[in-house]
Amino acid sequence: MSASAAPAPTPPVSRGSAWKIVATVVVICGAVGYMLKSSMQEGAQYYRHVDEVMADLNHWRGKRLQVHGHVVDGSIEQARGTLQYRFKIESREPRGHAVISAGYTGLVPDTFKSGAEVVATGTLTPDDKLDVAPDGIMAKCPSKYNADSPKGPVLPGAPTAQRP
Repeated sequence: MSASAAPAPTPPVSRGSAWKIVATVVVICGAVGYMLKSSMQEGAQYYRHVDEVMADLNHWRGKRLQVHGHVVDGSIEQARGTLQYRFKIESREPRGHAVISAGYTGLVPDTFKSGAEVVATGTLTPDDKLDVAPDGIMAKCPSKYNADSPKGPVLPGAPTAQRP
């Protein structure tokens, strides 16, 4: 026997084995795709501004939404002795003006008040009101710091801003 003998070639894959491999790959890819699609549909939420929702109510009715806007001044109403709230959310400039009514049951953030910027998560009911989900209110904290007007103590020798 010689040391330089070539290894024997491997026989080609039979047609039946190739179809089994292709079928297995197709089934696995289909199952993974179905699982991804079904899991994303359950948790899907649309982030929209009030004017976008109000422009096409039929399209958004029954879908999970995150609605961004500002609480209309003086619109917050709380049922006496309960955690049930009704309020209105509006869009402001530069967006087109629109208002949507909302209902919520639960604790509200400390920053939830008239004029506050909010994102409310819920669904649009058949009567075109936003039914806010539990823990579905996020209110933006008002800015306590302005770059042009420093607050707090001024250190001796520190430069001060000149106002026109």
